[in-house]
Amino acid sequence: MTTENVTTENAPTTIGQPAPGFSAAGTLEPAFSLESHRGRWLVLYFYPKDDTPGCTTESAAFRDAHAMFAAAGCDIAGVSRDSLASHRRFREKLGLRFDLLSDTDEAVCNLFGVMRMKNMYGKQVRGIERSTFLIDGDGVLRHEWRGVKVPGHVDEVLATLRTLQGT
Repeated sequence: MTTENVTTENAPTTIGQPAPGFSAAGTLEPAFSLESHRGRWLVLYFYPKDDTPGCTTESAAFRDAHAMFAAAGCDIAGVSRDSLASHRRFREKLGLRFDLLSDTDEAVCNLFGVMRMKNMYGKQVRGIERSTFLIDGDGVLRHEWRGVKVPGHVDEVLATLRTLQGT
């Protein structure tokens, strides 16, 4: 994660306000930055861990809908706390055509407020709450989903994108 471009003055969960600017190491070159996606919509989805059942299903669903998002002028990027090496293996295994961003220090997760205490096998653990953010070509947050349930989620994101674009 490159922290020199991380800003915290924007409230990330305020619909209609600019999304917080950041840059982060990803599986594609050059490094990802929110600014580099100006002029295109962006789906930024946060998921707990590479190669787990729910995260695999969610990422595969975004993969399968990638062409429809691209046709709507929308890029996709996934974010988790996994290393770049893990992301590269996961991306290759699933044939993903979009960037996976490594947030090992949780800087991007904290900007978007997705870190939560969760129950895992009866134990409280701190982890990523599965969340998705839809950002327009001007860098403005247009919609968010928190506590995402994977089935049907990608279809809902695509439908919301089309509605917001008026298509």
